[in-house]
Amino acid sequence: MSDLTVADLVGETLAKLGADRVFGVVGSGNFHVTNALVAHGARFVATRHEGGAATAADAYARVSGRPGLVTVHQGCGLTNAMTGIAEAAKSRTPMVVLAAEPAATALNSNFRVDQDALARAVGAVPDRVHSAATAVADTARAWRTAVRERRTVVLNLPLDVQAAAAEPADPPPAPAVQPPRASDDAVTALAHLLGRAERPVFIAGRGAVAAGAEVADLAAACGALLATSAVARGLFAGDDWDLDVSGGFATPVAAELIQAADVVVAWGASLNMWTSRHGSLIGPDAVVVQVDLDEAAFGAHHRIDLGVCGDAGPTAVAVAAALTGHRVAYRTDTVREKLRAGSRWRDVPFDDDGDDTHIDPRTLAIALDDLLPAERVVSVDSGNFMGYPSMFMSVPDHHGFCFTQAFQSIGLGLATALGAALASPGRLPVAACGDGGFLMGIAELDTIRRLGLGMLIVIWNDEAYGAEVHHFGPAGHPISTVVFPETDLAAIARGHGCAAVTVRGPNDLAPVREWLAGPRDAPMVIDAKVAAGRPSWWLEEAFRGH
Repeated sequence: MSDLTVADLVGETLAKLGADRVFGVVGSGNFHVTNALVAHGARFVATRHEGGAATAADAYARVSGRPGLVTVHQGCGLTNAMTGIAEAAKSRTPMVVLAAEPAATALNSNFRVDQDALARAVGAVPDRVHSAATAVADTARAWRTAVRERRTVVLNLPLDVQAAAAEPADPPPAPAVQPPRASDDAVTALAHLLGRAERPVFIAGRGAVAAGAEVADLAAACGALLATSAVARGLFAGDDWDLDVSGGFATPVAAELIQAADVVVAWGASLNMWTSRHGSLIGPDAVVVQVDLDEAAFGAHHRIDLGVCGDAGPTAVAVAAALTGHRVAYRTDTVREKLRAGSRWRDVPFDDDGDDTHIDPRTLAIALDDLLPAERVVSVDSGNFMGYPSMFMSVPDHHGFCFTQAFQSIGLGLATALGAALASPGRLPVAACGDGGFLMGIAELDTIRRLGLGMLIVIWNDEAYGAEVHHFGPAGHPISTVVFPETDLAAIARGHGCAAVTVRGPNDLAPVREWLAGPRDAPMVIDAKVAAGRPSWWLEEAFRGH
């Protein structure tokens, strides 16, 4: 008779399936399963809040390409994590949340909530370890649902089941699954369209991040220009025909070229209001094609003329094989010159709004882009500021940009940067936050400092919830509820053991240069007092989306 419990067996099974890092806050309900994970080789990251754990796991999965894993206490541990879980679920991040749960007989437990309903409410998949006899199969099922279907799974672990005696067992072998390519008819139809297109544009989303090379090869064969949704930014970095992001973050040149396209093919991209600017970025006469594994995605956000059901990689390869010869199409000398002159936001002229006490947010982003090493991973919180780091700072590839915006919650930036940093040990991690989001998620500043991460944390500080100021203020509404007195965020950061500097102009960045040249054994926080008079141009899209 072994001393093994179900909690031990669940932790061991997950480690065998490939769980290499787990984020969480440990309470009595998840104490044993977390220790079992660590005992079998998983590295545990203790965050200061369960919301930070879920967000960090989400970011770790996005950047590393490995499933995320979170462990939380029953009831309140799960509810604390729900915003991060909602973001992951809406983003189709493969992630497993190990959630302790009161025993079925503990009807009056203070911790009792309907954990299945919580998961369903935000689009996650609820599942459960039912018994000692099924523990391995239940755990493997949850893990494989997350991996194969790109879903966020909440695996409930009832306390009485966790404590039950168990016998050692290995997870069942995973069957080989080949990603499906589109049907021959669909491949032929798409090849025919691309063979005649004069101005084709490809837009790749998160569903195509594993197929960047195949999509780029097809684009080269048919003369298409390349763009991405915001979450896939960097997928085609370095390609001469890369337009960068389609949507609210598109440069004027990119917007002009996308609007003039006669064929637009979305590869694993939903063409939602952000990517299509509420449809205005795609010409009314353009033929629109959507390539996706999920037929329910076809036309969900934008009208389409052809839906191609299949995995982006093998489908792109099949379409390329069906083409006859290479075409110039949209890759003309005229377009090349346009891209050379204005493919980056920093090349678009602007009037600097800075003064003696405030730095223009665009000037700050450009100065940082010049100062920081190219090998970086930029994680962006939500808010009025978010376009500046997203548009004016370059990234080396799609692993260098982490954009947790599916739920549009502010306060996720620090935890996002934490997960991205642990997934990218060779790159400089950069957290881009507004003052509101930074203070909302400040608990994880302690985690970042405690782990010794050499992270640069940049706060675009306008002393307000700027989106609301610029949306409601011009209409004459009182805005006292969304503005705040000046706060010395640099002093707060020093209190956490970080290096910090207050920036009111480009010359104030000298300490950052010194920090970059040093050991970076503590985070550096920039409290940038930004000029706040200009609303961000993506706000109109945001508030139209309400």
